[in-house]
Amino acid sequence: MTEQAGRTPRTLAELIAALRASAPERDRAGGHAAREKRWIADAGLLTLAVPREFGGQEAGWPVIYHTIRALAHLLGFQCLQIVSVDVWGSAAQRERYLRGTVEHDWWWGNAVNPLDTRLVARATGDGGYRLDGVKGFCSGTRGSQRMTVSAHDSVTGKPVFAVVPTQREGIAVRDDWDPIGQRQTDSGSVAFDGVRVVPDEVLHRSEAPPTPRATLRALVSQLVLTNLFVGIAEGALAEARDYVQRAGRPWLHSGVERAADDPYTLQRFGDMRVQTVSAEALADRAARALQGAWAKHDALTADARAEVALAISEAKIVAQRAALDVSEALFDACGARATAAPLALDRFWRNARTYTLHDPLDYRLRDVGRYALTGALPDASLYT
Repeated sequence: MTEQAGRTPRTLAELIAALRASAPERDRAGGHAAREKRWIADAGLLTLAVPREFGGQEAGWPVIYHTIRALAHLLGFQCLQIVSVDVWGSAAQRERYLRGTVEHDWWWGNAVNPLDTRLVARATGDGGYRLDGVKGFCSGTRGSQRMTVSAHDSVTGKPVFAVVPTQREGIAVRDDWDPIGQRQTDSGSVAFDGVRVVPDEVLHRSEAPPTPRATLRALVSQLVLTNLFVGIAEGALAEARDYVQRAGRPWLHSGVERAADDPYTLQRFGDMRVQTVSAEALADRAARALQGAWAKHDALTADARAEVALAISEAKIVAQRAALDVSEALFDACGARATAAPLALDRFWRNARTYTLHDPLDYRLRDVGRYALTGALPDASLYT
């Protein structure tokens, strides 16, 4: 059921159906998905990752990732920024920002891209900072009410993490995101011109050594992307199935009357399903591992954390490959007429390709291979 039909989607099932129905149109339009973000908020999904002590749902990582996978939308980045506050914030900050998310339905964005070092934090002498510069790949920031920010200290060069209101004076959220895929993730750049950060907005100071729990944010992030890939594979498989059943034609030498009876079409679908369910299984295993690590709180050890990182890398490798392969095999299964532009069936491959370039598989395969050969677990980093 869509809003145009007279009713805003409220349940997860209705939301999934509405997003699927509007996907081709939104892919062509690009830009900001204000209506769809409102649907997500109205469905009560903004607080999935907020702990119950602050009024949130604390749904657990397996449930959260299944929801992200089904929507393949900005909800994943919303949960990631909530985790940033949860693991890096003080007790007072967690109370203020996490409860505020519940009470005010805050959408969260970010300007945290670790590879973009153009944003500089200059200490103001009172424990706060002034931010100047630019960050790119700031997913979810357009239309948000709060944003997490990372910058490097102008004197020490060490990282500074903070939360600021997105509408604060000096912040300019740029409408400059126009890629071939992921066209409504609002992942453009944000400019900062003398933006004030007061002391109690600083989440993590460079002199505080990170605990294994504090480094879980990177793993939450990587598993968000993993499940987006799984969702792309699932979506491509579902669209291919619907198309072949509705409009597919058998090849002239197949000897069958229906495309659904063509042996090579069946072979394609068998291969697409095997890849998709393999990715689902490894992503689910990784989510359970993350949930176990998360439940240990400060008792989490570096080795236990590294085992979760390994499971996520294994899942992400398979999920990336599945997203690319299934979104390409879709056309082999559906045939030439499936390339009609109004169908926008190429959006699955474009969406997958856009995200896969953020994180080369070669280095993940290196880490997994090192473990397979030597038993060495991956070191904690921004990507593992």
